[in-house]
Amino acid sequence: MSRKKTRDFCKTASVIGYSQPMKYDFDRLIERRNTDSIKWTLYAEDVIPLWVADMDFPSAEPIVRALTDRARHGVFGYSLPPKALTLALIQRLKELYGWSVAEPEVIFLPGIVTGLNIAFQAYVERGEAVLAQPPVYFHFLRDPVQHGRVLIDPPLVRSKDSWEIDFDLFERSITPSTKLFVLCNPHNPVGRVFSRQELERIAEICLRHGLIICSDEIHCDLVFPPYRHIPIATLAPEIDDRTVTLMAPSKTYNIAGLGCGYAVIRNRRLRDRWKEASSGIVPHVNIMGHVAALAGLTEGQDWLDQVIEYLKGNRDFLYEYVGGKIPFMTMNRVEATYLAWLDCQKLGIVGNPAVFFRSEARVALSDGLEFGKPGEGFVRLNFACPRHVLSEALDRMKHALEKC
Repeated sequence: MSRKKTRDFCKTASVIGYSQPMKYDFDRLIERRNTDSIKWTLYAEDVIPLWVADMDFPSAEPIVRALTDRARHGVFGYSLPPKALTLALIQRLKELYGWSVAEPEVIFLPGIVTGLNIAFQAYVERGEAVLAQPPVYFHFLRDPVQHGRVLIDPPLVRSKDSWEIDFDLFERSITPSTKLFVLCNPHNPVGRVFSRQELERIAEICLRHGLIICSDEIHCDLVFPPYRHIPIATLAPEIDDRTVTLMAPSKTYNIAGLGCGYAVIRNRRLRDRWKEASSGIVPHVNIMGHVAALAGLTEGQDWLDQVIEYLKGNRDFLYEYVGGKIPFMTMNRVEATYLAWLDCQKLGIVGNPAVFFRSEARVALSDGLEFGKPGEGFVRLNFACPRHVLSEALDRMKHALEKC
């Protein structure tokens, strides 16, 4: 980092007010090109990639150590999830949410997208409908249709610097053929952490209409104070009985490339249908995914606490920059995740803003249209990177807008 950027960072750190010295150096830029990184190899070398949702930070030292120790063993045959991993997950759910889950109710997955697609196959017949609320992660919208299911997509609605659920529209959209609602909480891309009251109303409507809930909660550990994540299944036993909850350590500990997630399914009938739909199609989680997940869950909390603090600093830096230096761009309130949802509709850009910033600023962002029609004119920015990289990207975007 240059002396100027070091001074800038120290000034920002002073404003943000870190509560303790950082053990991990999240300001260090690690070279990820030529490492098979999707994020860093999709675009030309002069493009700063702030699009796909992984962090540019090294994983926690205990995770790296555990993977290194396992690699030294030298034998990598077929594996099953270690009992210690299942017990660690169960203990975490109990400690964080007061949620008592039994071992058979945890089903490991090679990824959350896999879990979403199993849910579409297991609980919705061809020609029946899946309910989702754009703007939302594109697999919620594309995958049901690709598998011959009908998509019903009442949108979230803008509310100042956030997005809310129009509950009347939500309920009116349900038809007799609607079988499954897919919830994204914490929400990607709008950064919401839905309140208990909102979740209770969602649950009440779904119960009244006999819908199964598939709740993608992959970002549940990346929540900024004072917000608190509440798994929808924990609201009441009758909701738990109709809910499939998808979680993973992949976003939490930046180990997405190791492919380890899990579903919590309390209802035995739903669990049996899940297993039937995935039989012979869904592979087991690989050995290294197990190892990394266990190390993160048992030894990674210090790293997680510090990465959330650093991400909060990046979030606040981004707020201040957009609000003070990029007129007519607005940023959603980010309650969780490391993803910012930026409204570019009043910038005067001709065409797609993601294309504009990639070509004119050499910054790659996610196209808002990937998240459904309500995302038109928006971009999603991943701020899980060293702050000087984020600052450089924002400077490029600002200068590109000044020239257009």
